[in-house]
Amino acid sequence: MLWVLVFRSYSFSITKTMTVEFCYLIFITADFYAINNLIVPQFLIKRRYAFFVLATVLIIALSAWLRALVAVQMNLHFFHSAPTDFGTLYLNSVINICLWVLLVTLAKMLIDRIQTQQQLDLLEKERIKNELDYLKAQINPHALLNSLNTIYGHIDKSNQTARNTLLQFSELLKYQLYECSVEKIDLEKEMEYLKNYIAFQRLRKDEKLFVELDIKTIEAGLKIAPLLVVVLIENAFKFVSCFSDKENKIHINIFTKEHLLHCTVINTKEVQQNINNVSLGGIGIVNLKRRLELLYAQKYTLSVTDTADFYETNLIIDLA
Repeated sequence: MLWVLVFRSYSFSITKTMTVEFCYLIFITADFYAINNLIVPQFLIKRRYAFFVLATVLIIALSAWLRALVAVQMNLHFFHSAPTDFGTLYLNSVINICLWVLLVTLAKMLIDRIQTQQQLDLLEKERIKNELDYLKAQINPHALLNSLNTIYGHIDKSNQTARNTLLQFSELLKYQLYECSVEKIDLEKEMEYLKNYIAFQRLRKDEKLFVELDIKTIEAGLKIAPLLVVVLIENAFKFVSCFSDKENKIHINIFTKEHLLHCTVINTKEVQQNINNVSLGGIGIVNLKRRLELLYAQKYTLSVTDTADFYETNLIIDLA
């Protein structure tokens, strides 16, 4: 029977050790998640270092106190061992919890760092690929510009309409190729591009289309992301009505006031047209909204009015 008693004593000792260590695991896990999911986002990331240190110390001190209290009660009621000094248990709990939380946190930071570096490497590869694709894409338009200049030289000088049309198209292509590679461009340059674009679109449309362009009070020194407003104008030319017995009209009004760019584009439409559904498939309103959200988050308003007779878009951008 001696070996049975020894085995029971050994098993009890193992159970006691595992149970007490399991208590450590509970508090270490709770502290780790509390610090990383609550304290770090609220204080460390926001650079409120004093609050971060204070909150971390408090949560470890509280969990160590609870762990020591649990250990005392387990020793007293479950293991029936001699009373253990609470102060010693508390100090050991603080040291162990601090050590393990620190080790686990450092391990998580190392894993996060490796994953972040992998993502950065992937983004860098994507950036290089996009840059190469962009440079490749420039080759054909550049060759096209040279070809347009050659064609312009071969057009008879008496055919002034064809020469002017080709010249306008060349200017539009040159602006998109060379000027729009920057993040923001002078608003005045963008307005000149819009004038050329509208003049070119007029040539492609029927003479019955009346286009009213009103650009006024453009403040000097303002900059804007290129090719935003032109989306609204492109939609207007694309979906304007083609009545034979009624007026077909596009009205464009652009001005600035106190660093705010105001743009209103109105075009007549036919009842059977559903401009919203059609424009969503291309670089329409949805695409424009996404670009505005990325470039001017909380600094723009875009409203659309779609009636049976006309389609109106109003765009306001804070360019300050």
